Amino acid sequence: AALNAYLKNLQSAIPSSFSRPEAKAYWINLYNAKTLDIVLERYPVASIKNINLGGGGLFGSGPWSAKVMNVEGRDLSLDDIEHAILRPLFNDPMVHYALNCASYSCPNLSTSAFTAINTPRLMRANASAYVNHPRGVSVVGPAVRASKIYSWYSADFGGRSKLKSHWLKFASPELTAAISAAQTLSFDYDWRLNDV
Repeated sequence: AALNAYLKNLQSAIPSSFSRPEAKAYWINLYNAKTLDIVLERYPVASIKNINLGGGGLFGSGPWSAKVMNVEGRDLSLDDIEHAILRPLFNDPMVHYALNCASYSCPNLSTSAFTAINTPRLMRANASAYVNHPRGVSVVGPAVRASKIYSWYSADFGGRSKLKSHWLKFASPELTAAISAAQTLSFDYDWRLNDV
């Protein structure tokens, strides 16, 4: 009930009147809250990809391209928020650390709502936690094994050649040394629901 009330409140807002920092926080919060809502409506489910609402978008199956929200009279999907609003309008790769797709391999879901003031801090904290966790970045021998988020959206991070320098901004000293010495990259993703 609290989540439904929160979503109703978010969808009644006028984000076109917000400042850029307010709008970024708003769209992140709406995306994350609606993702939770979609999963909870169908829980238990093994993976969000098993929830078919009429379009999977980039991933072939799942709820991402279904029009499940209405903001300022416009029907929107999760894909619309991520790929037509947040990524192109804000041009900030850090949003990938703010959005949570309910899968184990996603960055952490923040326990606080994003605001105009705390969004940069929360994104940095999530980036550090993610890069330093094996589901984000790990090194085995000469190879970096990283989340497919970095492969799917490598252009947002400046291209594959810039991924190491991005990770090094957040990596622990031990991981920094391993990343610096690594020679190859591979990517994978665990779509299990992140209640595991």
